[in-house]
Amino acid sequence: MSPPRLQERARPATVEELICVPWWRLLDEPSQRQVAEHLHVAVAEPGERICRIGAPATYWFGVLDGLLKMSNDEASGGPQITFTGVPPGGWFGEGTLLKRESYRYNIQALRRSRVAGLPLPQFEALLAQSIALNRFVLNQLNERLGQFIAARETDRSSDPDFRVARNLAALFHPQLYPGVGSLLRITQQELAYLVGLSRQRVNLALQRLADAGLIRVEYGGLRVLDLPGLRGFHASA
Repeated sequence: MSPPRLQERARPATVEELICVPWWRLLDEPSQRQVAEHLHVAVAEPGERICRIGAPATYWFGVLDGLLKMSNDEASGGPQITFTGVPPGGWFGEGTLLKRESYRYNIQALRRSRVAGLPLPQFEALLAQSIALNRFVLNQLNERLGQFIAARETDRSSDPDFRVARNLAALFHPQLYPGVGSLLRITQQELAYLVGLSRQRVNLALQRLADAGLIRVEYGGLRVLDLPGLRGFHASA
């Protein structure tokens, strides 16, 4: 017998989890009660997919803790591409929901991750009644557009240090991923999956970035010491 699907394992969000949602505090009390009633949380195991290419979009998802990968893995035709990682505080899928499309990407857990989901009807209802949430979603779309434009530049570079620096900077985006702060819980192997390099080459790049005073490698994660410097890092640095 196959294990229950993520949706079948979901439970209501706790008060502590609701408080961790970045747009929760923007809502008025009636809207907060509506979210508390409908927001559900489930734990995704490593390798489990939260979204799959071709599946209809029915939830607005957010990461409470853990790490997800957005990619086109197993898509028919063309090279396999990792678009971005989604660390704690990140919410995704709003563009697909607004267009009523099916997913054009897979979202997969790289580690055991706690994921929240708000059903499409409640997402649309909140947008209809909350100007603050509309602004949050608009800012999400704008920031993510900038992130993907920068990712095109990164993908065209053959310099591995540059690629690691830019991918790390994207994971520390304070608007898209407010739950990260200055310390990202990530292993070198997980970062290698996101960047598309070997773990050994990622390790060398991290050493160079640490020597430049941009990051510090700590037990179980990476701490950013100079985010503007990390964003501005280039091959000739």
